[in-house]
Amino acid sequence: MKIVHTVLAAVLALVLLVGLAAAKPPFWDDQLNNPKRFKVLKEFGGAAVFDKETGLVWERSPDSDQDPDDRKTWGDAGSYCNNRAVGGRRGWRLPTNQELASLLDSTQSSPALPPGHPFANVQSSKYWSATTDADDPGEAFRVSIDDGQVDRGNKVNDNHFAWCVRGGQGADAQ
Repeated sequence: MKIVHTVLAAVLALVLLVGLAAAKPPFWDDQLNNPKRFKVLKEFGGAAVFDKETGLVWERSPDSDQDPDDRKTWGDAGSYCNNRAVGGRRGWRLPTNQELASLLDSTQSSPALPPGHPFANVQSSKYWSATTDADDPGEAFRVSIDDGQVDRGNKVNDNHFAWCVRGGQGADAQ
């Protein structure tokens, strides 16, 4: 009887390992440059997009309830995301500069997003990231959706858009 239990436990462990291997999470070295990279989430009323390459969930229409000229300071952008309810769900934050830059496609411009992306209302402008400049804590990284450039801006004096994200680990909690 003891042998039967041992064999059953081994078979169960093997089945679980095979299942986990088949349902592997996305990794940063997986590159999915095709229209199937993004999935509009019905569970969020179509207001959010799952990125199969990074495992992050993005607002489908960033800053969608704001006037396109209503740019925010870095602190206001962080508060905006922290208070968002997209598709009836909370838990949003500013993305790190690496997460935001992961959306970019260097072969595209205005916006520098992959062909066939499902996003709407994306401004060909700069978006704040949550990442503070280690050399100057008064500055944070920002990503230009127009041309894909990543640079720094003054957290208090500069105003840019916010594109909120869920999942991942984030950085620079505000």
